[in-house]
Amino acid sequence: MQPGIHFTFGDHEEHGLVASYTATMPARLAHWYLEREQFEPVPGEPGLYRLSEPERDGVRRTRQAVHDLRSVGFTVQADIRLDPELSAGPARPVRPNGLTERRSRLAQAAAGGTTQRRAIPPATSAPGARPVPPKPADAPTVHLTATGGGRSR
Repeated sequence: MQPGIHFTFGDHEEHGLVASYTATMPARLAHWYLEREQFEPVPGEPGLYRLSEPERDGVRRTRQAVHDLRSVGFTVQADIRLDPELSAGPARPVRPNGLTERRSRLAQAAAGGTTQRRAIPPATSAPGARPVPPKPADAPTVHLTATGGGRSR
């Protein structure tokens, strides 16, 4: 194993898809990350974790765990089929019923201009930039009082 590796992922004869951490990784931190990636400790095997429910798209979930740990900054070693950088993922199914073409037309329509609304010409000056007329010296001061006869909420 290369120095500086934090996690390793692979296949195990008895436990299926497994992960382990190396001595360069603190055990508590490794445990925390692996549990978040849906790996559980293997009883009687310290440092070994197996994927929970591997029959539920296990390879894809393990590949995602490898990707997630690398994106956080850890160095991860994985078998070829479990390494998203070394193997191509399964081809995505083509959407039937012309959904791609419809989305393309909608995107083009959204990007274009509309004829339903009249274009408003831009203002020559900002609305807040208009001068406020001075208050006349002889203007009366009005005091408003609250009345109790209003509508309550």
